[in-house]
Amino acid sequence: MKVLVIGGGTGGLALAHGLKRAGIGVTVFERDVLRTDGLHGYRVGIDPDGSRALNALLPKDLYDTFVATKARDPKYFNMLTEDLKEVLSMDILPSTDPVESEKSISRMTLRQVLLTGLDEVVEFGKEFVRFEQRADSVTAYFADGSEATGDLLVAADGSGSRVRRQYLPQAKTEETGIIAIAGKLALTDESAKLVPPKVFEGISLVSAPHGIACIIHVMEFQWDRDGKVKQGIGGNTEDLIRQWPGLQFDNTRDYINWGLSATADKLPANVMDLRGQELIDLALRITPDWHPNFRRMLELTDPGTCFPVNISTSVPLDPWPSSNVTLLGDAIHTMTPGRGVGANTALRDALLLCRKLIEVRDNKAELVAAVHEYEAKMIEYGFDAVLKSRAQMSASDPMHKPVIGRIVLAGMRTAMRTINHLPPVKRRMRDSMMAYRGEGRDEAAFEITPPVS
Repeated sequence: MKVLVIGGGTGGLALAHGLKRAGIGVTVFERDVLRTDGLHGYRVGIDPDGSRALNALLPKDLYDTFVATKARDPKYFNMLTEDLKEVLSMDILPSTDPVESEKSISRMTLRQVLLTGLDEVVEFGKEFVRFEQRADSVTAYFADGSEATGDLLVAADGSGSRVRRQYLPQAKTEETGIIAIAGKLALTDESAKLVPPKVFEGISLVSAPHGIACIIHVMEFQWDRDGKVKQGIGGNTEDLIRQWPGLQFDNTRDYINWGLSATADKLPANVMDLRGQELIDLALRITPDWHPNFRRMLELTDPGTCFPVNISTSVPLDPWPSSNVTLLGDAIHTMTPGRGVGANTALRDALLLCRKLIEVRDNKAELVAAVHEYEAKMIEYGFDAVLKSRAQMSASDPMHKPVIGRIVLAGMRTAMRTINHLPPVKRRMRDSMMAYRGEGRDEAAFEITPPVS
């Protein structure tokens, strides 16, 4: 069996690791020319679902490296006003379990971890153009004139998937009406003082008038600005980082990450064409009454780290006839960052598909039947996550309306402040919020077995 994976993102690379360990032939075709190309976003939260998938798919030493290269764990989830005043703050329970726990990861670091050990599997500079299906094979064609033929083609090429557009033209994505601007600034003595202590040690969401919102997260890693392991770490963690070849490709250093969002009607029509300092200036223009420290944080942001995102989401899709082409992650179920489960859902996909392909390897299932079983389950949990994430981020939310929005915001703040003074209610709220992140527990016990000789 030979599997062609289009796209070297989180889900595609995780799948490649699992297939390689299972002795199944796999090649990943990545559009970027170098493994260091692209911003690849900033923070990503890996929940227990994502951790279980990575733990099952990656070699043990590489999973241990993944854990060693995470940022320090946040202690709080905070809701704030635009004056950076606390409305609600919930403790995030600490966990020493390397799998059943939340992790804050730099997307670039995660990319370098997942590329480790796949030198002979990933082909860079391969821009996918189209595919052709036959009864017993599928061929992918690339912009450089090359082609590749395999038994199964997996679309892991993101929300703008060219594979999806050809294979499932009925599959649609639609804009939510929300646009985000992301940026980061180096963590220094000056920038560290711009945020309150709980914000420094937590994940914080600012909800402001006019429906404008901002997520703030401080990311601190186990290595310093020169890429050397920080003093006092010691033990296995220090050894893993020192020996990890991916660090030479990773320019991630301690930083403050912010993501400002608003409805499109509150931003210039050409916002998606703006870059660098233009985006910082825009962020300053739409936050004139925010706390001076927040505005200073914007001013200190590296213009080269800023980019706009037109937040879109998939339209749930009825099942389609399965074949020797399938999809995973954003290529089929793009979702808003409202619940923070996009990458984790892609990792669930990768693990489930790997399990089904191992059944094919072991002659326990035919390929198309295995793909059908994968798709049936993936469609169910994937589009459930799409709908729940959409509910968290939409221009139709009353919060974005001129008059009623202020009433809704005031009511929300009053309710959150009340909960903030009721510890039992606050604990139940936290537990409910965390329960959704990690509900796919049936994958926990899966182990990849080598092929039988």
